[in-house]
Amino acid sequence: MRTALTAIAAIALLAACGTTEAPVTEQAPAPAGATSAAAAPITVTDARGKQVTLDRPATRVVSLEWGETEILAGLGVMPVGAADVKGYGTWVTAAKLDASVKDVGTRQEPSVDSISALEPDLVVMESDDEELAAQLEKFVPVLVAKGSDASDNLKRMRDDVNMIATATGRTDAAAKLLSDFDAALADGKARLAAAGAAGKPFIMADGWKQGSTISIRLFGKGALVSEVAGQLGLTNAWTGKVDGEWGLGTTDVEGLSGLKDPDIRFFYNASDGEDVFADGLADNAIWKSLPFVKKQQVTKLPDGIWTFGGPLSCQQYADALVKAFTA
Repeated sequence: MRTALTAIAAIALLAACGTTEAPVTEQAPAPAGATSAAAAPITVTDARGKQVTLDRPATRVVSLEWGETEILAGLGVMPVGAADVKGYGTWVTAAKLDASVKDVGTRQEPSVDSISALEPDLVVMESDDEELAAQLEKFVPVLVAKGSDASDNLKRMRDDVNMIATATGRTDAAAKLLSDFDAALADGKARLAAAGAAGKPFIMADGWKQGSTISIRLFGKGALVSEVAGQLGLTNAWTGKVDGEWGLGTTDVEGLSGLKDPDIRFFYNASDGEDVFADGLADNAIWKSLPFVKKQQVTKLPDGIWTFGGPLSCQQYADALVKAFTA
């Protein structure tokens, strides 16, 4: 409004001086990657099947789950707020967050007040909390991502990337992100084949200790990282029961005793410093008898590879598998 009044005053002054030509007004250059339609309304259909309409591409975004936070940062959209920023820094290194990103509480219980205070134009979350979505939608559009789908997790991840990119006006960045990911998978598959590792079996797991009991979570058929490994030409040696959303199954060390193939390589994640495989099972006779342990084919993933992440985390995971099989 102040700019408009100034322009009117300037025109009046020029008229008084005998000219009616409007003054030339310089415009600030458009941001890199911006298009003429950058301010046009956008409608996106989210994982709920709900159409979410924005007046323009979202720039002030709050993310409530690490996978979507990584996708946003990977697209070049630094969120103004995110759930569990400290935890993200421990478990996700593929797309680092700026120091300016505000913590809005835990992933399980984000603070609605903290989110509101940031005045976002979009909140991105996953689909497991309808009540929270309803609360947030009272003051901000909410885009719900599926997060995981063991029936086709790579397609689900791509769909989430493209959905978020559309809502933030970053479709070109999404195309490059996914193209680079595909190229990395193709290169990794070729390197494994050249090393004679095509079709080799693997296990991917994480674990935790409660008292003296160690539980092991295995990434089976349909898990995101299992599908990444499959794209590299590897074979998942764990064929036990898994859930239909995440492709995860739980067992104990005795449950691994059926894994007899001497070619199996066992990978695990322990970014938080609690290494139940190297420490908790060091003196366990069953663990020490397993072929992949005896052959020293157990690999701890580098810290900060998020096994439920976006293309950048999946690429980190693929690189770690290729390195282990070709070393």
